[in-house]
Amino acid sequence: MKCCVDRAKYGFSNYFLFSLLAAIFFVVLVVIAIYNWRVTSKELFGDILSKDVATLANAMEQIDKECQILSFDGQKNTLNFLTVTSFVSSEVGSLNLEYPKKWQGPYVDDNPTYQEKEYMVVRTKYGYFVTPGEGVVLPNGKVIGKDIILDEDADIASMAKDGGVLWFENKALAVKLNISTSTRDVFNQLPMERI
Repeated sequence: MKCCVDRAKYGFSNYFLFSLLAAIFFVVLVVIAIYNWRVTSKELFGDILSKDVATLANAMEQIDKECQILSFDGQKNTLNFLTVTSFVSSEVGSLNLEYPKKWQGPYVDDNPTYQEKEYMVVRTKYGYFVTPGEGVVLPNGKVIGKDIILDEDADIASMAKDGGVLWFENKALAVKLNISTSTRDVFNQLPMERI
């Protein structure tokens, strides 16, 4: 009888030890998975933002080449019109065109968004830039419109360089547009007697 009691006691210790090791192993796996998810997701989100702004900048530059962009309606303009195939006037979305009949849309299959917010074209005294939309939380934790103010005086080009708030993991999260509107806007803002 003593032999059976010793065996039962010894079996319980092994079972408890095995359960404890399995639980510790499971907890370690969960911690590693959460850590990898947080680190990898930030890199993935940075890649998405960087690719989206580059794609949108290319589309806007193609529109300028074909239709010549005259102006934008505001200082911040949402990019929600690039899927339009045709339109009647010289204005599509917030964009005013010199040659609207040359429109060859759609320029993207789907208007991209990030965190359900549309990207935007921002006018500054340094030019036009494609940026994430207002309220977007960037992978670095900064919020567009709260931590990063994109007004007329914002130097977005500097922000989108190494060490800037619109730079993450060697990727720019904003792109300057190379469009002819920049030179036309100077003339649009001058008083008529100076032209």
